[in-house]
Amino acid sequence: MAASPLAMKKPKHGHLEKNWVGLLFFLPFFILFVVFTIAPVVVAMGLSFTNYNMIQTPDFSGITNYKLLFLDDDIFILSLKNTFTFAIITGPVGYLMSFVSAWVINNLKFKTGFALAFYIPSITSGVAMSVIWLVVFSPDKYGYLNNFLINMGLISEPIAWTQDPTQLMTVIVIIQIWMSMGGGFLVFLAGIQNLNRELLESGKIDGIKTKFQELQYIILPSMKPQLLYGAINSVTGALGVYDIAVAVAGFPSPNYAVHTIVAHLYDYAFVRFQMGYASAIAIVLFAMTFIIGKIIMRVLRSE
Repeated sequence: MAASPLAMKKPKHGHLEKNWVGLLFFLPFFILFVVFTIAPVVVAMGLSFTNYNMIQTPDFSGITNYKLLFLDDDIFILSLKNTFTFAIITGPVGYLMSFVSAWVINNLKFKTGFALAFYIPSITSGVAMSVIWLVVFSPDKYGYLNNFLINMGLISEPIAWTQDPTQLMTVIVIIQIWMSMGGGFLVFLAGIQNLNRELLESGKIDGIKTKFQELQYIILPSMKPQLLYGAINSVTGALGVYDIAVAVAGFPSPNYAVHTIVAHLYDYAFVRFQMGYASAIAIVLFAMTFIIGKIIMRVLRSE
């Protein structure tokens, strides 16, 4: 005998009654996520099709802002190039260095001290860390790097690391790689330390003899969630670089050598107050991050 529609709805109602406490705890996060994440993205999408300067009422302009971005804004094209160059180098390098460091330190005796040393840069603001690095890359002969190179006889005159447009990208890349290692390193170290020990023991029984074989056949396949998380963080961090570049090279940087998309966004949003145009820049950055993130998730996702 077929169940009545009323009887079919009861399990759903019972499910809600059973889990109402969990839903209640979830509700504050959901509200904050909608208000501070989803709503700003939706508003920015709408404003990107307008001419809006924060004083006058937004005037719908269609895709004019996007045409100006890609056809007439040479500085935006340069910032796009700088951002991709920066991301292609710092993203993969920082990601690999974080994992290798976590794997090596996990095999050391005093791993806690080393872990703390690697994690400290990630909890320090980019501006504060940049100030420390400015001493290293100081353009005079008293800078640590210039002093070392002069004493070694490799150069005769100080190199203007933070003023020469040809050197700025190298300096920012080095600082960003060091800054990005802390968070990813901690995630990878936690993933390695929480591996199922039975898998490691079974691997030894099945013929795994070296640490590299253990890494290839057990650790990497078992750490896909951590690898995915670290990759997403590397991408968003690389594409969103701003404070380090400004602290080291100023705003704008010499010849726009390290002018990034976020710096271009800041310029039009908070210096020129052209919010419609700034919203279009933000949407382009959002689309880039989303597409690259989807590609990474497809490659590293667990079955």
